[in-house]
Amino acid sequence: MKIWIDADACPVVIRDILFRAAQRTGIQLTLVANQFLRVPPASNIRMIQVAHGFDVADNEIVKRAGEGDLVITSDIPLAAEVIEKGAYALSPRGELYSVDNIRARLNMRDFMDTLRSSGIDTGGPPALNQGDRQAFANHLDTFLTRHAHGR
Repeated sequence: MKIWIDADACPVVIRDILFRAAQRTGIQLTLVANQFLRVPPASNIRMIQVAHGFDVADNEIVKRAGEGDLVITSDIPLAAEVIEKGAYALSPRGELYSVDNIRARLNMRDFMDTLRSSGIDTGGPPALNQGDRQAFANHLDTFLTRHAHGR
């Protein structure tokens, strides 16, 4: 199992939680972003910088993620694509996307996109708070406890 981070939009506090988890477990952790991001000096943590452009980082993650891997992303279409490949997807707010819930998330995302396209201000997501960080850390820990044995 490997962990892939859609790092362009991943909050620093979430990346820090992931760095600590990778250092504790030894699981391969890879950040994928279109800008350089500093990572801790550890043999199991690396950064892949891709070209700038729409969905370039997402496409790289889809190409590289394998069955059983975990992808950290708030991008619903990316989550749907990796789930289709047999990987798992966890949002920075601690929501584990699954075959059971991804279709509803995609439908809601498309609906909100339609509203925004018609000029309706839908606002954005609320700022990441301590409860979100705790939910993420808890879900990550539970996931790693259940799935890390197959590294």
